This record gives sequence, C-alpha cells and structure tokens, in this order.
Amino acid sequence: VQLQASGGGLVQAGGSLRLSCAVSGRPFMVLLVGWFRQAPGKEREFVAALRRGGVTDVGGSTYFADSVKGRFTSSRDSANNIQHLEMNSVKPEDTAVYYCAADDGGTSDYSRDSEYDYWGQGTQVTVSS
Repeated sequence: VQLQASGGGLVQAGGSLRLSCAVSGRPFMVLLVGWFRQAPGKEREFVAALRRGGVTDVGGSTYFADSVKGRFTSSRDSANNIQHLEMNSVKPEDTAVYYCAADDGGTSDYSRDSEYDYWGQGTQVTVSS
C-alpha cells in the first residue's frame, strides 16, 4: 500500500484548504485512513480518521480531534481511492506538516499513530495570521 498526500500550501487565517490522500497498491485492504500533523518542536498528533463501512463503503465512521472538530471534515472518493480532509476556518495553530496514514489490520485505536501500517510523505500547511 502506498499513500500520496497533496494539497498543502499557504492560507490566511479563517480560510480553507483541502488535503488529499491517494491510496494505491492494495487499497481494498485499507480499512482506516487517518490524518496526523506535526508542528515544529512538537510531537505528531492525531487530526482525523475515516473508517470504511466494509467493502461496499456503505456507512463507516469519521473521527476528529477536539481541536479541529466543527472546522474540519473528511470524505472519501471511493472510485479513485482518495480521502480528503477539508480544513475550514483555519487558525495559525493549524500550521504543521500533515501526514495521511493507513491501517489494514482493523485497529480500534484510530488516534494512535503506532497503530497505522503505512504512511504518506507529508504535506506542509502554513496558516498566516
């Protein structure tokens, strides 16, 4: 499984940005895709996760960190195996390198980065005040 994150850039506070994570290789094995971020001098932290609702992609669940809840949303383009992270009302504290990660083992602990098996290369998001 390979992951390719894209969509980062410079955005003003209060603006919006959409990140994308393309999953290739054996995307049908990926049950959970998560987003994490790491700001300079800080540890990597959980941002959001989307769990597939089985092979038919019906249902499923999304999870968000408290710091982004109500501002960020997540969606899945099943036909192209791409997961999006919509970042709205961004704040300077959202500045970080954002990583997407995938799990094919069915973990229930979606917020722990050690539970994920595959990682993308990261994309920089910078929010100016």
